[in-house]
Amino acid sequence: MVRAFKFHEQKLLKKVDFVQYKDDSTRENMVMRRYHIEKKQDYQKYNVLCGQIRKITAKLSLLDPKDPFRDTKTDQMLHKLYLMGFITAKKSLSQCEQMTVSAICRRRLPVVMVRLKMAETVKLAVQYVEQGHIRIGPQVMTDPAFIVTRTMEDYITWVDSSKIKQKIMKYNDKLDDYDLLQ
Repeated sequence: MVRAFKFHEQKLLKKVDFVQYKDDSTRENMVMRRYHIEKKQDYQKYNVLCGQIRKITAKLSLLDPKDPFRDTKTDQMLHKLYLMGFITAKKSLSQCEQMTVSAICRRRLPVVMVRLKMAETVKLAVQYVEQGHIRIGPQVMTDPAFIVTRTMEDYITWVDSSKIKQKIMKYNDKLDDYDLLQ
């Protein structure tokens, strides 16, 4: 037997319709699951960034096409987004209008590691990063939300003291006794 709702409970339930409840976070959950984003704030930051890029693109497209200011700012924006790896080529503003959260997520360190075949899955790559097995240049990375630019992509390697690196070197017959001492 269910008790009758109190007045304030009835008032609250009037505002929420559980039969026709619309959940807008399905796309968000799908992206977070695919790219193994653990913090919802990261997804929200990426979404805000995409919105700002689209907003700037819309304002630039409203300017006169012959305006030199528009040309320079468009070139600067396309160049910056290309270097960050968010767009594939520096063609036109139409690429910036179609900017998605997934484009930013594809530049996260674990996803780049999977693409470089340093890990089989994104989840495994996140574990490697959190455990401190990965470095970019001389700096050890422990944040899986780190965005890797095109230039940094060449410097992603294993930490010298990593057991994973030693196993890979042993498999490739490149393990040296001197490396074991370090």
